[in-house]
Amino acid sequence: MTLNANEQMWSDLGIDLESHGQLMNALGPIYGEIYLSQENRPKGMGFYDFVVGDIHGIRVKELREHAKEGGKVVATYCVFVPEEFCWATGAIPISLCAGTQFSVPVAEEVLPRNTCALIKSSYGFKLGRLCPYVQVSHLIVGETTCDGKKKMFELMAEQHPVYVMEVPNKRGAAGRTLWQQEVRDFKAKIEELTGNEITAENLAGAIKKVNARRKEFKRLSALRAADPAPISGKDALLATQVSMYDDVDREVQMMQALNDELEERVRKGEGVAPKGAKRILISGSPMAIPNWKLHHIIESAGAVVVGEESCTGSRFFDELVPEGTENLEDMLTVLADRYLKTNCACFTPNTERLDDIIRMARDLKADGVIHYNLQFCHTYANEAVQVDRALAEAGIPLLRVETDYSDEDAGQLKTRIDAFLEML
Repeated sequence: MTLNANEQMWSDLGIDLESHGQLMNALGPIYGEIYLSQENRPKGMGFYDFVVGDIHGIRVKELREHAKEGGKVVATYCVFVPEEFCWATGAIPISLCAGTQFSVPVAEEVLPRNTCALIKSSYGFKLGRLCPYVQVSHLIVGETTCDGKKKMFELMAEQHPVYVMEVPNKRGAAGRTLWQQEVRDFKAKIEELTGNEITAENLAGAIKKVNARRKEFKRLSALRAADPAPISGKDALLATQVSMYDDVDREVQMMQALNDELEERVRKGEGVAPKGAKRILISGSPMAIPNWKLHHIIESAGAVVVGEESCTGSRFFDELVPEGTENLEDMLTVLADRYLKTNCACFTPNTERLDDIIRMARDLKADGVIHYNLQFCHTYANEAVQVDRALAEAGIPLLRVETDYSDEDAGQLKTRIDAFLEML
């Protein structure tokens, strides 16, 4: 069999070509139905269509070229991992795929079925040799944000180099001390991996470039407050998902162009949905690419998603690392403190997240909030009780949904969401 250039690259990376081909063949039509069928999309989304159109091709080739020249690729699953250390040492950080049902069955041959879809999808991509981003990486960095992930990382370490950062359960003095040391240990690990020292100068440069991307996403978030909304929730989510594994400088450039276009739309009063369309804030579990199910159901019902309080939303970009610090030790301290502000449900207590949801709902003029919980994600499921109470006190309507990556419950979700939108 003659392989084309991409297939040869995937074969060299040890990908199961037959299964991978099935995955790619399924993704194209799904993307076409969910994304390309939208009307009046910003022209700036053409870049993201291009990226997804060759999702396992161009970027993977860039990473391989980087590796051939001696560079390292560091793969992550979580926004707690300080990517600045990678950029400072010449390594490339990438966020891994973990959002499809396709990789779940192979994972269920090992993991219990009553494990959350994100964990099973992550593990299935490695076990089934389905993801070239996993294969091209030199190190996978995990974290202790949930017990299921911790145990999965132990199994994954049998097949791939894995390093785990310990995230504290509480953000008091003891938790901060633990996290400050974890960040410094991770710095040493990246220096060991790359053979390059992290200095005040190269870390300051890395902080500045990652902050520049965060600022563009904050700008996008502010633009989504306009009515009519200048961009769909699906497109905003996609831009975030892609930016988590794309080159940071390129993403700044693409997002600047997209935001400039959206500003012009807002000035002209142009939108992707009619003025007055119901506006929804989504809060809860992350949505790794290609998990677009909930956004698609909501927006197909005539509403528009105006924000995501999640790790694939505000937690990815809301907090900047303070710049202007010249001493390396002080720089490490403020960097660690910035990541500790990530309002993940792994913390107890986590009242800051409740404040975030209410603030975002008001800033984005949301008519209601949909709390999205991945099935068997117990931290977010239990914290949803407090979210429910807080939003009730604030007078903000809430719908709680629990789902996975399959389409089996799409009809049921549609019925519930239609009823929720009717009620608003």
